Amino acid sequence: MNTEKIDIISGDWAQGVARAGEILRRGGIVAIPTETVYGLAASALDDEAIKKVFAAKGRPQNNPLIVHISDIKELESVADDIPEVAKKLARRFWPGPLTMVLKRKETIAKSVSAGLDTVAVRMPSSKAARDIIASSGLPLAAPSANISGSPSPTTAEHVIADLDGRVDAIVCGEDCTVGVESTVVALFSSPPRLLRPGAVTAEELSELLPDLVIDSAVLREPQKDMPVASPGMLYKHYAPKTETFLVEGESDNYVSFVNSKENCAAVCFSDEANKINATKIVYGKKDNPYILAKNLFSALRQVDTLGVHSVYVHAPDKKGMGLAVYNRLIRAAGFKVIKL
Repeated sequence: MNTEKIDIISGDWAQGVARAGEILRRGGIVAIPTETVYGLAASALDDEAIKKVFAAKGRPQNNPLIVHISDIKELESVADDIPEVAKKLARRFWPGPLTMVLKRKETIAKSVSAGLDTVAVRMPSSKAARDIIASSGLPLAAPSANISGSPSPTTAEHVIADLDGRVDAIVCGEDCTVGVESTVVALFSSPPRLLRPGAVTAEELSELLPDLVIDSAVLREPQKDMPVASPGMLYKHYAPKTETFLVEGESDNYVSFVNSKENCAAVCFSDEANKINATKIVYGKKDNPYILAKNLFSALRQVDTLGVHSVYVHAPDKKGMGLAVYNRLIRAAGFKVIKL
């Protein structure tokens, strides 16, 4: 398959958006930029188009997709029995990196929800994403635009490296500003559950959802063969090919530990870099989890270019946005955690 490259940065924005919309309307699949990560979009109403997304990514069929809309008014076209609290959350956090899991409208393809009677939906803050959705005239199902299980793509170059020749088109836009996937909260049962942390934090959600529960799978290994209610809940995800370990502990202990290892690399905080003898990748300051999130997947992709046997990533705190970073890292490491 020849993958069309649609440049909306230096090219004609309106023409590029219209071209992407045209491909999506005829059942094609298109990688598009969002504020979180690049998504691989297809019509959420078209089972055949959704099958192409799963095939291009090599994605397990039991892993549901998120439906993206361009306007809050479109929520009722994809979900049924919408609770009042969902509307309050939408008014507060949309457009933005919050996904709500609600009852699925029958018009949404069953394959989008992996056979469940629920649907995950969000309205991205990325203008490029919303313009493309509006141009297509469709709700768009869009998982991350990468090979399933590998680090998510936050630049057009990441998408091209993974999916060139597998998809109809790649919209080359700006780098993603958030850097990790959206927060996912389940609202179809009581109490509401945080299924995947993201830039809309548990603390922020609790202001409107005082009974919010953090699902055990956020920080612990999920049970095998359990239904997957949200993207990002599978056992291993976001992983480089290099064997990856998540390391918890104070900075001095982490530095000493990494320096005692051979043929390894460190993904570390900026104030540790000068003390580490091994090959290192700095992913930000310890006290700025938003920068850690933005740099995370680029750092994990870079790991596989270093030619080392293993990589040790220094874990952030689990507060606020740090929980989202930790959640991605524990899956990238296959739940291999070293506590110092």
